[in-house]
Amino acid sequence: MPDIDQELKNTHKMYEKNTIGEVQIADEVVAIIAGLAATEVEGVASLAGKTADELAGALGMRNLAKGVRIEVTEEHVSVDLALSIKYGYNIPEVSEKVQERVKTAIETMTGLTVLDVNIRIFKVCMEEGTN
Repeated sequence: MPDIDQELKNTHKMYEKNTIGEVQIADEVVAIIAGLAATEVEGVASLAGKTADELAGALGMRNLAKGVRIEVTEEHVSVDLALSIKYGYNIPEVSEKVQERVKTAIETMTGLTVLDVNIRIFKVCMEEGTN
Protein backbone atom coordinates (compact mmCIF):
# COMPACT_ATOMS: atom_id res chain seq x y z
CA MET A 1 0.00 0.00 0.00
CA PRO A 2 1.44 3.45 -0.94
CA ASP A 3 2.53 5.80 1.80
CA ILE A 4 -0.26 8.33 2.49
CA ASP A 5 2.28 11.15 2.91
CA GLN A 6 3.68 10.43 -0.57
CA GLU A 7 0.16 10.40 -2.05
CA LEU A 8 -0.60 13.79 -0.49
CA LYS A 9 2.59 15.42 -1.72
CA ASN A 10 1.79 18.72 -3.45
CA THR A 11 -1.75 18.87 -2.09
CA HIS A 12 -3.49 21.77 -0.49
CA LYS A 13 -6.00 21.66 2.32
CA MET A 14 -9.20 23.31 1.14
CA TYR A 15 -11.31 23.58 4.26
CA GLU A 16 -12.09 21.79 7.46
CA LYS A 17 -14.17 24.12 9.62
CA ASN A 18 -17.58 22.78 10.57
CA THR A 19 -17.07 19.58 8.60
CA ILE A 20 -16.48 15.96 9.49
CA GLY A 21 -13.03 16.01 7.91
CA GLU A 22 -10.68 17.87 5.66
CA VAL A 23 -10.51 18.09 1.88
CA GLN A 24 -7.19 18.17 0.06
CA ILE A 25 -6.69 18.77 -3.66
CA ALA A 26 -3.51 17.72 -5.44
CA ASP A 27 -1.76 20.26 -7.67
CA GLU A 28 -2.08 17.79 -10.53
CA VAL A 29 -5.87 17.84 -10.23
CA VAL A 30 -5.88 21.64 -10.59
CA ALA A 31 -3.62 21.32 -13.64
CA ILE A 32 -5.96 18.75 -15.20
CA ILE A 33 -8.96 21.01 -14.64
CA ALA A 34 -7.08 23.86 -16.34
CA GLY A 35 -6.01 21.71 -19.28
CA LEU A 36 -9.46 20.30 -19.93
CA ALA A 37 -11.09 23.74 -19.64
CA ALA A 38 -8.60 25.22 -22.11
CA THR A 39 -9.22 22.55 -24.74
CA GLU A 40 -12.98 23.19 -24.59
CA VAL A 41 -12.49 26.62 -26.19
CA GLU A 42 -13.12 26.80 -29.94
CA GLY A 43 -9.90 27.62 -31.77
CA VAL A 44 -7.61 25.73 -29.40
CA ALA A 45 -5.97 22.94 -31.39
CA SER A 46 -3.96 21.37 -28.61
CA LEU A 47 -2.29 21.80 -25.29
CA ALA A 48 1.49 21.38 -25.51
CA GLY A 49 1.25 18.77 -28.23
CA LYS A 50 -1.80 16.91 -26.93
CA THR A 51 -4.91 17.25 -29.09
CA ALA A 52 -8.30 17.61 -27.49
CA ASP A 53 -9.22 14.13 -28.76
CA GLU A 54 -6.19 12.66 -27.01
CA LEU A 55 -7.13 14.51 -23.82
CA ALA A 56 -10.62 13.08 -23.94
CA GLY A 57 -9.26 9.58 -24.67
CA ALA A 58 -8.05 6.92 -22.33
CA LEU A 59 -4.82 8.63 -21.26
CA GLY A 60 -3.62 8.58 -17.69
CA MET A 61 -4.22 11.63 -15.51
CA ARG A 62 -0.59 12.72 -15.68
CA ASN A 63 -0.84 13.17 -19.45
CA LEU A 64 -3.90 15.40 -19.07
CA ALA A 65 -1.81 18.00 -17.26
CA LYS A 66 0.86 18.20 -19.97
CA GLY A 67 1.36 21.80 -21.10
CA VAL A 68 0.02 23.21 -17.84
CA ARG A 69 2.11 24.62 -15.01
CA ILE A 70 0.40 25.77 -11.86
CA GLU A 71 1.55 27.36 -8.67
CA VAL A 72 -0.73 27.01 -5.67
CA THR A 73 -0.14 29.08 -2.55
CA GLU A 74 -2.63 28.93 0.33
CA GLU A 75 -5.92 29.64 -1.46
CA HIS A 76 -4.53 31.17 -4.66
CA VAL A 77 -3.53 29.70 -8.02
CA SER A 78 -1.41 30.97 -10.90
CA VAL A 79 -1.69 29.05 -14.18
CA ASP A 80 0.66 28.91 -17.17
CA LEU A 81 -0.64 27.21 -20.33
CA ALA A 82 1.14 26.33 -23.57
CA LEU A 83 -1.39 26.23 -26.41
CA SER A 84 -1.51 25.49 -30.10
CA ILE A 85 -4.12 27.61 -31.91
CA LYS A 86 -5.98 26.63 -35.09
CA TYR A 87 -5.12 28.74 -38.12
CA GLY A 88 -7.64 31.48 -38.88
CA TYR A 89 -8.69 32.15 -35.29
CA ASN A 90 -8.02 35.48 -33.58
CA ILE A 91 -5.27 34.71 -31.06
CA PRO A 92 -6.13 37.47 -28.54
CA GLU A 93 -9.84 36.50 -28.58
CA VAL A 94 -9.16 32.77 -28.17
CA SER A 95 -6.62 33.48 -25.43
CA GLU A 96 -9.09 35.65 -23.52
CA LYS A 97 -11.77 32.95 -23.75
CA VAL A 98 -9.27 30.36 -22.50
CA GLN A 99 -8.30 32.59 -19.57
CA GLU A 100 -11.94 33.07 -18.60
CA ARG A 101 -12.84 29.37 -19.00
CA VAL A 102 -9.82 28.16 -16.99
CA LYS A 103 -10.38 30.72 -14.22
CA THR A 104 -14.07 29.82 -13.92
CA ALA A 105 -13.45 26.06 -13.98
CA ILE A 106 -10.77 26.14 -11.28
CA GLU A 107 -12.66 28.52 -9.01
CA THR A 108 -15.95 26.65 -9.39
CA MET A 109 -14.52 23.18 -8.87
CA THR A 110 -11.94 23.89 -6.16
CA GLY A 111 -12.91 27.10 -4.38
CA LEU A 112 -9.39 28.44 -4.96
CA THR A 113 -8.94 32.00 -6.23
CA VAL A 114 -7.17 32.24 -9.59
CA LEU A 115 -4.75 35.16 -9.61
CA ASP A 116 -3.69 34.85 -13.24
CA VAL A 117 -3.85 32.62 -16.30
CA ASN A 118 -0.81 33.15 -18.53
CA ILE A 119 -0.90 31.77 -22.06
CA ARG A 120 1.99 30.99 -24.39
CA ILE A 121 1.10 30.21 -28.00
CA PHE A 122 3.67 27.69 -29.20
CA LYS A 123 2.18 26.79 -32.57
CA VAL A 124 -0.48 27.60 -35.15
CA CYS A 125 -2.02 24.45 -36.61
CA MET A 126 -3.19 24.31 -40.20
CA GLU A 127 -6.42 22.46 -40.89
CA GLU A 128 -6.02 18.99 -42.42
CA GLY A 129 -5.98 19.08 -46.21
CA THR A 130 -4.42 22.56 -46.47
CA ASN A 131 -0.81 23.60 -46.87
